[in-house]
Amino acid sequence: MNQISPRPQHQDTRERILATGEDLISGRGFTALGLSEILGAAEVPKGSFYHYFQSKEGFGVAMLERYFTEYQERLTTLFEDNRTPALQRLLTYFNHWRVTTETSECHKLCLAVKLAAEVADLSEPMRAALAVGMQGIVGQIAAAIRAAQAEGSVSGQLNPEDTAESLYSMWVGASLLTKVNRQMRPLQLAYAQTEALLQS
Repeated sequence: MNQISPRPQHQDTRERILATGEDLISGRGFTALGLSEILGAAEVPKGSFYHYFQSKEGFGVAMLERYFTEYQERLTTLFEDNRTPALQRLLTYFNHWRVTTETSECHKLCLAVKLAAEVADLSEPMRAALAVGMQGIVGQIAAAIRAAQAEGSVSGQLNPEDTAESLYSMWVGASLLTKVNRQMRPLQLAYAQTEALLQS
């Protein structure tokens, strides 16, 4: 059959709750936002929420898993685009991080960075979901570095896994400093350091 069946209604409702929650939490944070606000914005009754999620914490875990799945799909599309040199794909990723932060005037961070600073000590299940998702991103960056090494645009002296972890750590930290200082210098420095390291 060529016809694709529509997603069941319960999937649509669950997705609406997750998408609405992510948007609100990206701006307000997790602990400050009540379930009633999320459900009101999603136009979903409270009973429906507990049909999909056992608790707000369970919702937070599902939201992070959804976020990282979509994020990593976008990274795969970028890093596997062989029309662009592998080094340029890496720099495009980090430049997009910088530009996205700048266009939001530093008031918003990506969900992973925002919640890592907020809930890592408050919720073990959410901390674990963050760890798995962030490790996945580091793995994709490492694979992109290996591809750049294979084409000769990044030094073979670099350890891809260590370099990817160092770069991601630097960018997460720079994002938090950008948020605190309300100015782009930390991310501008991070980009300059990224260029210098990858092009050395």
